[in-house]
Amino acid sequence: MLRVWDPLVRIFHWSLVASFGLAWFTPRSAENLHQWAGYVAGALVVMRLAWGFLGTPYARFSQFVHAPNRVARYLLAILTGREARYIGHNPAGGMMVLALMTGMAVISFTGWMMTTDAYFGEDWVQNLHSLSAHGLLLLIFIHVGGVLLASVRHRENLVRAMISGQKRQAGAGDTA
Repeated sequence: MLRVWDPLVRIFHWSLVASFGLAWFTPRSAENLHQWAGYVAGALVVMRLAWGFLGTPYARFSQFVHAPNRVARYLLAILTGREARYIGHNPAGGMMVLALMTGMAVISFTGWMMTTDAYFGEDWVQNLHSLSAHGLLLLIFIHVGGVLLASVRHRENLVRAMISGQKRQAGAGDTA
């Protein structure tokens, strides 16, 4: 087995899952809890941005952020069942990481904006916050679907890998 996901990446991932889930299920019923979950999510995104430049090799953006044409080729390979197994994030997964982090940043920022005097009660801020949260939920479903598909196709439990941090060693045809 190969250690891929360091503890910070795993703690970030599952803490962000918990923060979003908590915020999603407490929008009006526990407003303070909702707000604190949003602040935690925003802080997690900032921390992950820093770790994307300073972190371990598989945590770095340089390892998993690919050009759009490479992402498109990878998505086409998925459709034909010929996508390569990646030790770190595959090109589609890397794109999803960026999309999820961007969505969470927008939600956190607009949520914070709604607590300020300048933007309190502004419909456009509330609408953007709500639209972003619903859009992020859609991305989460796509993300989970992609994880399940890759787990089946590559015979590798990616959920367990995000808990343990370990994946099997690269084999013939795999991309490190």
